[in-house]
Amino acid sequence: MVKILYTVFGVMFFFSNTLVAETIGIYTHRQPFLLEPILEAYTEKTGIGFQTVYAPQGLATRIETEGENTKADLVLTVDISRIKELADTDLLAPFQSDIIRDNVPSHLRDSNDKWTALSLRARIIAVSKERVGKDAITNIEELALPKWKGRVCSRRGSHVYNRAVLASLIAHNGVEEAKKWALGFVDNLARRPQGNDRAQAKAIFTGQCDVALMNTYYFGKMKFSEDHPEQREWADSMEIAFINQEGRGQHMNISAAGILEGSKKKQLAREFLEWLTSKEAQLIYTEVNFEYPVNPDSEYSKEVASWGSFKMDDLPMNVIAEQSPMAQRIINETGW
Repeated sequence: MVKILYTVFGVMFFFSNTLVAETIGIYTHRQPFLLEPILEAYTEKTGIGFQTVYAPQGLATRIETEGENTKADLVLTVDISRIKELADTDLLAPFQSDIIRDNVPSHLRDSNDKWTALSLRARIIAVSKERVGKDAITNIEELALPKWKGRVCSRRGSHVYNRAVLASLIAHNGVEEAKKWALGFVDNLARRPQGNDRAQAKAIFTGQCDVALMNTYYFGKMKFSEDHPEQREWADSMEIAFINQEGRGQHMNISAAGILEGSKKKQLAREFLEWLTSKEAQLIYTEVNFEYPVNPDSEYSKEVASWGSFKMDDLPMNVIAEQSPMAQRIINETGW
């Protein structure tokens, strides 16, 4: 398989070409290194190739502008808000698949069959192994307590991962309690919000802070990093603390996908989407990307399983998307 990476007008294009009779077009927010192993596996299995456009921003506007002239068949996102935005603006077609309904629990897919989750990530609290320990925090609400003042690191609150966390707090605790939490959380920050999740791990390693919010798959990627061996030290300096285990369970976020209304290959797209929710594909998500499967019949990889078992919050993803605008308002008001 020949792979060529282009950058055009700030948008990254990733094409997978092989001797195939059919191709599926994908627009995605997912980084190429996370998506590539899955596409390669499907091409090897079926002979179907992919033309993939990586566009971190402006995807909804692009799809709406292209309409029936789009070359894409599927869209893959890294959060619930973006996929729901596409569904709410009628840019996604119902997939109407009993296979997907059987493979994916109802709280992880759209009731109108316009999108489905493909993988799960726990947004855990990463803690310093030396200075804190994973038993020091049991609930995310505790990060707003004065005992953590000057000890917390975070990326920007407006990032979709953190906005979803706050949206879940609104759904569970109400707007006023969520705002109080955000104020306390911001007051406890050791530095201004910055960087990605890896940057928070580095800050724990260097002693800038003791705890941080992080997606679990970053921990796996750092632990086995070959290109950046220093990240292995970052991962080794921290532990994963699963939260709210005596109550609602650990907050989860998702990667998700839907079929575009303008697709000319809806059947091919649906078959690929069905495969993505199968145990075969779900194993790739957990073994290669260190994510959790959405299919309850799928197994965890050895590494992911070693992080420990935990109870997941089963709050419907639609609810998180609905509360995201209020979450962003609180983020703006509190300076997160």
